[in-house]
Amino acid sequence: MKCQFCNSEDSRVVDSRPTEDGASIRRRRECIACGKRFTTYEKVETIQLLVIKKDNTREVFDPQKIRTGIIHACHKRPVAASEIDNIVAEVEQFAYNSMKQEITTHQIGEMVMEKLRELDEVAYIRFASVYRQFTDIPTFMHEMSRMMRENRDGNSDLPKNQKKARNK
Repeated sequence: MKCQFCNSEDSRVVDSRPTEDGASIRRRRECIACGKRFTTYEKVETIQLLVIKKDNTREVFDPQKIRTGIIHACHKRPVAASEIDNIVAEVEQFAYNSMKQEITTHQIGEMVMEKLRELDEVAYIRFASVYRQFTDIPTFMHEMSRMMRENRDGNSDLPKNQKKARNK
């Protein structure tokens, strides 16, 4: 590894440990020539995952776009940042574990909606209204009615934060 101070290519590893998330290895190195220390990171090279959009164009998978959409849906809702991060991580893991180089926006959107529905129904409706492009009140009301029917019939568990409110 080339030293960033003197450009020598001789260095030795002084310390090596995994990062907190386990996705990479942090190495402390010492340059043999100048004696200065520096840090390097080693991580697995991942495949470049492409997202197929509704118009059939493709773009590089960006988990930040998912996070932004979820944050908007959860605005002023009792949803912790860690819960949002968990959803993004689950979607990202699903995308990479599919062993394909492409995933559709439909697959991503449906998974996010499923996770939000379990977490917070208001956030779910907000996300669904943008994702499914509700253009009028009847379409919006149809989705609300479907959710209410499923909750009444016991086909759907209430989100965690709403179970607590009902039990009080």
